[in-house]
Amino acid sequence: MARRALITGITGQDGAYLAEFLLGKGYEVHGMVRPTTTAGFERTDRLRGRAQLHQADLLDQLSIVTLLTEIRPHEVYNLAAQSFVPTSFMLPLQTAECTALGVTRVLEAIRLIDPTIRFYQASSSEMFGRVKEEPQNEETGFWPRSPYGVAKAYGHWITVNYRESYNIFACSGILFNHESPLRGKEFVTRKVSDAVARIKLGLLDKLKLGNVDAQRDWGFAGDYVEAMWMMLQQDTPGDFVIATGIKHSVRDLVELAFRHVGLDWQQYVETDPTLLRPADVNTLCGDASKARAQLGWAPKVSFAGLVAMMVDADLERIARDLRREKSEEGWHRDDA
Repeated sequence: MARRALITGITGQDGAYLAEFLLGKGYEVHGMVRPTTTAGFERTDRLRGRAQLHQADLLDQLSIVTLLTEIRPHEVYNLAAQSFVPTSFMLPLQTAECTALGVTRVLEAIRLIDPTIRFYQASSSEMFGRVKEEPQNEETGFWPRSPYGVAKAYGHWITVNYRESYNIFACSGILFNHESPLRGKEFVTRKVSDAVARIKLGLLDKLKLGNVDAQRDWGFAGDYVEAMWMMLQQDTPGDFVIATGIKHSVRDLVELAFRHVGLDWQQYVETDPTLLRPADVNTLCGDASKARAQLGWAPKVSFAGLVAMMVDADLERIARDLRREKSEEGWHRDDA
């Protein structure tokens, strides 16, 4: 009998990649979506007929209990969250309810329905915030610098608490920044790749950015979801940093993206002070030694390969949209 997995946040970048990965492993995949959600389903189009979607909400305990009772999953991957750092400053209470307390609601449902369910919590490198050491590993202290980072820290520690208090197989993956062509355009990597493609195609003149000196440890989301699964296949639960161990600045990202299409970034990029955060995280770089040693995990896609992948995907997507628009204009003229 196939193992059953439930993915909250299946319409997000990580959810889409994880669902594909688990389906490839022969899993029966179920995804949780909010009844009011209006975005993200384009990422799950390729899962149509292969994964089952269910309506429930991290803000509603009963809906989670009902869902677990119906599906009876062997594994739960909690990827759902309000996951955009700037938005967390505008919506700190909603971020806390979903990204922090939502984790408790899922864990409590597992405790009540079936404590043998294996649970994965999507923790974040944003918990480190104003870093106390570099690179950051599983023992590095947290100093979050945003409501999102604070909420993720709560979610991380409540996962540890349920593991220790109720003997639930609960793991947290402290994932550093991981990107892909499926990344939302509100994130800087996708904002850059989309803008570079539009500038190359003559559809945009300038790209406005905030702190171009911020440094991050960027990897490919497709590599990182494999680590999530690996954590739940171990004999004992634990927490793992997942990262490349190499950091790059936003300026590096921009320079590489523009160079990929043969353009000089300095002619097109402007700094916009309104895009700066009230409190920023200047540098993050992860030490994934534990994951390498215990899980056998290592990233496969390089930073340069990731940037090229994202720019190429946006070039192809925008060019396809332009062709479609021209085709539709032609049809309208013919009809007239």
